[in-house]
Amino acid sequence: MKPLIRAIVDTAALRHNLDRVRATAPSTRVMAVIKANAYGHGMVPAAKALAQTDGFAVARLDEGLALRAAGLTNRILLLEGVFSTAQLNAAAQQRFDLMVHSFEQLEMLEGRAGKDVISAWIKVDTGMNRLGFRLEQFAEAYDRLRRIASVAPDPTLVTHLANADDRRDSKTAQQMQSFASATAGLAGARSIANSAALLAWPDSRADWVRPGLVLYGISPFPSGAGADLGLRPVMTLQTEVIAVKDVRAGETVGYGGAWLAPRATRMAVIAAGYGDGYPRSVESGTPVLVNGHRAPLIGRVSMDMITVDVTDLPGVAAGDPVVLWGEGVPVEEIARCAGTIPYELICGVSQRVHHEMK
Repeated sequence: MKPLIRAIVDTAALRHNLDRVRATAPSTRVMAVIKANAYGHGMVPAAKALAQTDGFAVARLDEGLALRAAGLTNRILLLEGVFSTAQLNAAAQQRFDLMVHSFEQLEMLEGRAGKDVISAWIKVDTGMNRLGFRLEQFAEAYDRLRRIASVAPDPTLVTHLANADDRRDSKTAQQMQSFASATAGLAGARSIANSAALLAWPDSRADWVRPGLVLYGISPFPSGAGADLGLRPVMTLQTEVIAVKDVRAGETVGYGGAWLAPRATRMAVIAAGYGDGYPRSVESGTPVLVNGHRAPLIGRVSMDMITVDVTDLPGVAAGDPVVLWGEGVPVEEIARCAGTIPYELICGVSQRVHHEMK
């Protein structure tokens, strides 16, 4: 029996987007970011589709362990590193690369007696003010890391850009200059670029790029959509009409009577709501595709249902297909209607939504 609501994940689109990354930065290696369940797309299937990348980046140990348990032997970087000796030993056993961003992590590595050699990435905070060694601490941290016998020579040097999605913001250039100054003369590959920097700041591409959002066919910029950048959307959130009703002019629809019918209206009730991860914050007028045609949402999003105006779409009936986001209705557009970012929508698809790989 076909589930009512499905997140259809296009693995060919994933591979296409990886090819676009490689074409944009042909002389760099690609660390594909698949943390948070591959941004809601399914981590293991996404990793298998992206197996030709140079490595995978996940946030935490358990994500890396899940990839190994699924038989993936690719290089895996733990972006947050580890936080206990037990985690450190497990990471070393599984041959994970480790991000080192604190003196506590350095001390764990210095005190480790294991024989497994660990590939380390060391992070300098150039202005994100989240993880990483401050500029004035970085030389000491780098020297200590290089002296640890169980750490492979020449750790990769990393920073993270805070405002790369704004091409006019001077902070990105400042961060790159700070990174260049902090790492001048030091051995080791460099990694700076996230998705936005990869596309907007060519000087950030360095030796490794760390694309996330663009792999899933989504623009990292505040306006536009992935298609404008030659990307293909990977996720289609699809459901169906479960009822069609007529509403008289002057009647209200949904909780709180938030939408008042200005005319006699033909309304479709659709199986999707905030219980599935469709954002409650979207406003009336937000588009969905019914039978391939746009129709505006009316009234508030409920837990399991939304309502749309199909007065101008003749012949709509229960069982008709509906696309909430995907080809023809970009997730970037829905995010703007919800006053949020695409990351939140794709990561927020709930567990009751059936994922289907194609």
